[in-house]
Amino acid sequence: MPLVTTKDLFRKALDGRYAIGAFNVNNMEIIQGIVEAGVAERAPLILQCSAGARKYARQEYLMKLVEAAVETCDLPIVLHLDHGEDFEICKACVDGGFTSVMIDGSKHPFEENIALTRRVVDYAHPRGVAVEAELGKLAGVEDDISVSEKDAIFTNPDQAREFVERSGCDSLAVAIGTSHGAYKFKGEPRLDFDRLSEIQERLPGFPLVLHGASSVPQDLVEFCNRYGGKLAGSRGVPEEMISRAAGMNVCKVNIDTDIRLAITGTIRKCFAEKPENFDPRLYLGPARDAIRDVVRRKIRALGCNGKAG
Repeated sequence: MPLVTTKDLFRKALDGRYAIGAFNVNNMEIIQGIVEAGVAERAPLILQCSAGARKYARQEYLMKLVEAAVETCDLPIVLHLDHGEDFEICKACVDGGFTSVMIDGSKHPFEENIALTRRVVDYAHPRGVAVEAELGKLAGVEDDISVSEKDAIFTNPDQAREFVERSGCDSLAVAIGTSHGAYKFKGEPRLDFDRLSEIQERLPGFPLVLHGASSVPQDLVEFCNRYGGKLAGSRGVPEEMISRAAGMNVCKVNIDTDIRLAITGTIRKCFAEKPENFDPRLYLGPARDAIRDVVRRKIRALGCNGKAG
């Protein structure tokens, strides 16, 4: 099956009241683990590449790995640019075979964000590529993105409809309390579901996106720390909150930190238990299995298991 766009997948997700996991990829093992999970759960998948991933692995390598994934399974798979910083990056990904791109103009004033998003839309749509935009600003750190809590801005529901209508974007990432990284909450986890309800009232039937929505499961944190990790106080978005959002108009949920925890904890365990091993396959293989297991867990929480057709 060739790569697909998000439009049809999001329409089905809205009708079925579930969300699709958008998993960040950086290398072969991550892609294999995610795809194995999707096959086991019969779930559609969004594989997304950040600026850091493209810098680390090069876009050309990632494209070929994703092409291999598409050739070896029958799942609907989207290749998505995560947090495109400017028009040039989005254009390069559209031209390079991506089926969805995100233009992140959230750091710009409202009018500039609309204008930038519109420019990407006008280039992407004639080429059959969907466009995600962002209104509001998430706190936290992810690759080259760093926003302090005091600079975070929740999405204004009154601006959301105007932004979508004028920009022409196909989906909108909203800020309702999630954040990037492994340290999302200092106190009790809380998402602003009232704000989310207001946004979807103004944008009925329109796909919304949650960034920074990894759950940072405490069993994975403890597993990593048991073998030398230092992740004291890390907390994510509880899976029941993610499931609640998926039952609303949230069609795409970004997940990265949970995968990183699974990889790092497993490799630390392999090093601790068998320090004599120096074959990378002997620790990258188990790490791939751990990725598969955590992604299967996420797919079930989002309710998209069995939705691949």
